[in-house]
Amino acid sequence: MTARFYRSLGLIALGAAAASFAAPAQAYLFWSRPALAGTPAAGGETGITLPMPGAQPKELEANLVWTLRAGLNVAALQCQFAPTLRTVENYNNMLRQHSAELQATYATLTAYFKRTGGKAWQNALDQYTTRTYNSFSTLQAQLIFCETAASIGQQTLDETRGHLGEVAVARMREFRNSLIPAGDRAFAMRNSGMALAPISDPRCYNKRGKEIRCKN
Repeated sequence: MTARFYRSLGLIALGAAAASFAAPAQAYLFWSRPALAGTPAAGGETGITLPMPGAQPKELEANLVWTLRAGLNVAALQCQFAPTLRTVENYNNMLRQHSAELQATYATLTAYFKRTGGKAWQNALDQYTTRTYNSFSTLQAQLIFCETAASIGQQTLDETRGHLGEVAVARMREFRNSLIPAGDRAFAMRNSGMALAPISDPRCYNKRGKEIRCKN
């Protein structure tokens, strides 16, 4: 692997060696997570990955995998306020477990930009990498983004080597949906139940809204 490839991975240093052996988190940030799942992604959809004009199917798949990796990298940096999510550990372990697939993915992307970018291909590749990182910037949806990233990161570790692309196909749309602010479904259900409650008879309240004896 080249030094540029290692830098592009953005390996996050662990705070302590023992952190890698911590038990999986049991407590998360939501009582009932918002429904974010979507249809499988292919790698060329608007809003899922950056556009790659003229890309071949293998290059679109590489685009999808690299975008997933970038999102998990951003989560490792942004979600350290909730250590139980283990976004740092998940990301670092994902890099180790799927290093061969990530290296092949980066090589595929490099070949694409060499083929389509001419003499400025390196600059185009660097811009692609930066824009992919920036596309995961979020503030208002940070909680659901971090929790989704934790779940996806854990799944990448459950998959055997060579199957990272399958995780990207299955969950990339969900990952993007997590960037949209969403509340806890438990509270949403409670609020919706309150909205459906019978409306009190207005004759039972005075002009100030205080309850009085109902008029016949």
